[in-house]
Amino acid sequence: MFTVLITIILILAVLLILVILGQNSKGGAGAAFGGSASQIMGVTRTGNVLEKATWVLAVSILVLSLASSAFYTTSQPNQFSSPNIESAKQQVVAPAFGEPQNALPAVETPVEGDTTGN
Repeated sequence: MFTVLITIILILAVLLILVILGQNSKGGAGAAFGGSASQIMGVTRTGNVLEKATWVLAVSILVLSLASSAFYTTSQPNQFSSPNIESAKQQVVAPAFGEPQNALPAVETPVEGDTTGN
């Protein structure tokens, strides 16, 4: 079902491109090169149909794109798979339970008879 939806989305996208290219320009950079003369003689009815077709195609692509996410399935439970992650999982270091290590600096205990003033 997912591939059917993606195929329909691609067909609609090509149709959307063709509909947009078929529309008359409404000013902008085309007017600087004499495009304004075609607006005077242009047909407004065709423009309205193409504009509505643009909106229908754009909304249908949006809806089908959102619907295709419901049918997307993965074969792996974890999408983020990397050789680095796999090798890191194999090299897990177990903590050593030998002598306790203190993260604080060592404190010297004063010795009897020490006259240094510490």
